[in-house]
Amino acid sequence: MSHPYQHAISSAHRHGGKPEDYLALHDWFDASKEFLTDFRHRALRHHAQGIFEAERVFGSTLTNSDGKKIPTRLLGEQHVREDCGRIPSLADWLSTIRAQRWMFSAVRLETPLTAATGAAE
Repeated sequence: MSHPYQHAISSAHRHGGKPEDYLALHDWFDASKEFLTDFRHRALRHHAQGIFEAERVFGSTLTNSDGKKIPTRLLGEQHVREDCGRIPSLADWLSTIRAQRWMFSAVRLETPLTAATGAAE
């Protein structure tokens, strides 16, 4: 799906209430589109750990406008499945990163920085 509102419509169709009842959760999953507008933004929250993080952020359940309590994890799983076709693990995403030298090389500073100013001594 291309927009969080489309996910919210899907949630309302499945669980009742209005799309607006679910929009904040689906906006949260797609917030990384602010700085990476292609599918790679999903690597930050579209996985099992992201679903559990959504539960920590939004609580165990969401009460829709019909008064029905919906498990947050169920809504997160719906979002991720709609976008990815399955629920990947964080390791699934991270294992696709190609190692670059800057990722594992320690850099030595020629001149030490002072803690107070951040400037060279």
